[in-house]
Amino acid sequence: MTIESIGTWAGELYKALEANPTEGLGMKSMKKATKLRKDELMAAIGWLGREGKVTVHEDDEEIVVTLV
Repeated sequence: MTIESIGTWAGELYKALEANPTEGLGMKSMKKATKLRKDELMAAIGWLGREGKVTVHEDDEEIVVTLV
């Protein structure tokens, strides 16, 4: 895992979230849309969260990520 790879994963996640801007995506949907593993997704979520581009909340015991 490198900084460059995390940035690439964040870009893939951002594209997937752009396709669903209002309702956001749960973990299963993010994995399906990006083909990333859970640890890769979590790194990407952290990257986008640090940049202030996403919000993260829990909905029915599932993590949901939405674009800001």
